[in-house]
Amino acid sequence: MAPAATGGKKQKKKWSKGKVKDKAQHAVVLDKQTADKLNKDVQSYRLITVATLVDRLKINGSLARQALADLEEKGTIKKVVGHSKLSIYTRDVAGEA
Repeated sequence: MAPAATGGKKQKKKWSKGKVKDKAQHAVVLDKQTADKLNKDVQSYRLITVATLVDRLKINGSLARQALADLEEKGTIKKVVGHSKLSIYTRDVAGEA
């Protein structure tokens, strides 16, 4: 009971509201500029996932998944891990040689 003897009532802790993350405005269709960047830059990435495309190209996830499927079909990239939740691709080194 020592704290009560020292003075008045302790104030109740006020919780911070927390930081609110801005909603990302990513593209839902491929425009010419993004398509060119996709075809040119993705070949140089070592690790290619949906998340890397979303982050670097500012496109949404479903568009990134479709783009990865198209690039794999063309032979530009190859799948390393195929899982229901996460597909991991890498550049196709054998296809270049």
